[in-house]
Amino acid sequence: MDIRGKNALVLGGFGLVGSAVCRELLVHEPAQLVVASLFKGEAEQAIAELKQGFPNTKTELIPAWGDVFLRAEWQNEEGFARPGVLADPQKRHRLVHDIVGEMDDDVLESSLLAQLIEGRAKGFGGPADIVVDCINTSTAVAYQNIYAWANKLQDVIEHNGADTNWPEEVEHLLASLYIPQLVRHIQILHEAMIRAGTTAYFKVGTSGTGGMGLNIPYTHGEEKPSRVLMSKAALAGAQTLLTFLMARTPGGPTIVKEVKPSALIAWKEIGYGPIRRGGRDFQLYDCPPDAAVWIKDEDSLSFYGEFGADTGETLEAVYINTGENGLFAAGDFTAITALGQMEFVTPEEIAANVVHEIRGGNTGRDIIAALDGSVMGPTFRAGTLREAALTRLRQLEAEHGESIAFEILGPPRMSKLMYEAFLFKQVYGTMGAALQDKPQAAAEKLEALVSANAALRQQIISIGLPILLSDGERLLRGPQIKSEDAHNGWVDLTPENMSRWRERMQAIRAMFADQSMGDSSSRYDRVFPTLREWAADDRFEVGEMAAWVAMYEDQGRRWKR
Repeated sequence: MDIRGKNALVLGGFGLVGSAVCRELLVHEPAQLVVASLFKGEAEQAIAELKQGFPNTKTELIPAWGDVFLRAEWQNEEGFARPGVLADPQKRHRLVHDIVGEMDDDVLESSLLAQLIEGRAKGFGGPADIVVDCINTSTAVAYQNIYAWANKLQDVIEHNGADTNWPEEVEHLLASLYIPQLVRHIQILHEAMIRAGTTAYFKVGTSGTGGMGLNIPYTHGEEKPSRVLMSKAALAGAQTLLTFLMARTPGGPTIVKEVKPSALIAWKEIGYGPIRRGGRDFQLYDCPPDAAVWIKDEDSLSFYGEFGADTGETLEAVYINTGENGLFAAGDFTAITALGQMEFVTPEEIAANVVHEIRGGNTGRDIIAALDGSVMGPTFRAGTLREAALTRLRQLEAEHGESIAFEILGPPRMSKLMYEAFLFKQVYGTMGAALQDKPQAAAEKLEALVSANAALRQQIISIGLPILLSDGERLLRGPQIKSEDAHNGWVDLTPENMSRWRERMQAIRAMFADQSMGDSSSRYDRVFPTLREWAADDRFEVGEMAAWVAMYEDQGRRWKR
């Protein structure tokens, strides 16, 4: 796609790759470039550096900041709001609901991520046409360290549960759940891009271990292999698969891609000065021999404590700035980039691949295309054998009676659709005959069938599908109901639902006319058996009709094979 004149949003725009992507995008003159980062100072610094590097750019450069996993209303002036949210009982409770509750309009509307994509923030010139996601999502989620919270809760259970605020401890654990956070993040991301009309989404992912295996020697003192590090890698893989699904979903961005660097990404700066981590200088402490502690003293081996004398000075040394990975000493950098270790890749190489792919090039580095080319999809053999399987099923049905749905496939809506179609089939035989009756008459006839046929009625309600009678006020039900409403899982005998089926049957018959008596090319899939037989027979095909509704009415059609 042409980047010129488009609105671009770079998430994680202050980082090594994000900064390089911003520079690469500016070469192609987007109308607007929003640079989003976790902290306000980072976003503003990124904009200042871009203006210095591109003094004559006509692109509007806009800084944005905050935690995209939280609501916009919770962000503070500096941008990192999570500690404050977790410390506030009301906000923490709401956060848990936002993560594990149903996805609704409130969750979407209040999300900072959605507001950035949709261009709803003050000063934005409109929604994002291009979203480049350089946030290390798997690190952000995995380093919340569910293991630490779980151990803390376990300690509470074993030692002092009666004296602890249980809801708070449980909510901290729930708020750190990895997969629910990632799933909700992807849901918001995808829905916001649909609403914004975003054309291209590009994810810069991670392998989680810099390309190394489970034998990676670089941890933060955890066991090897580190559970936190493996969780990071697992989340990185999960996000790739969710992005893979996003690329297979009609209605979203036309371009969905991911590059996945599998080496250390470096570097941003080489210099000498204060050594900082997490925004704090390393303080220098001294422990001369006359202040040595005894190893046999158990307290002397604790990880933290009042040990050493503060010199009042900070650590200064030669360093190389590796961006999100922090400052490395010369020895650190030498070791980690050695042949046979992580080695490294530059952010400019990654950014060049990203922008080249956005513009329609083929770098061979798109993970989503690689998955498309390597996964096993439907096969000719399976398609041929499907007919054999269906033939045998029909033979057994002729002997034992039709087999409709067990509510094992899921969701209840599919089973409900199949049973409703089956009831029409039993009463009318063909769609043409069914269309001769008004909805009220159809409702009465289908209800009469259910009332008279105890075996059929028992089968429906025993798998968790209640039957809503034609008056819309009474239910026939068993001990379990799989759905809370008629649309999603009740066999609905009301005239209103008969009207919906009338519209479906008319649409399916119109499709028959187009495909059996009109265009005879390979243009159509010809999903109904009668169409494959080049016949005008409009008999009810229960499973095929439910699939038709799933594809054309519920927008659930597969389009990649």
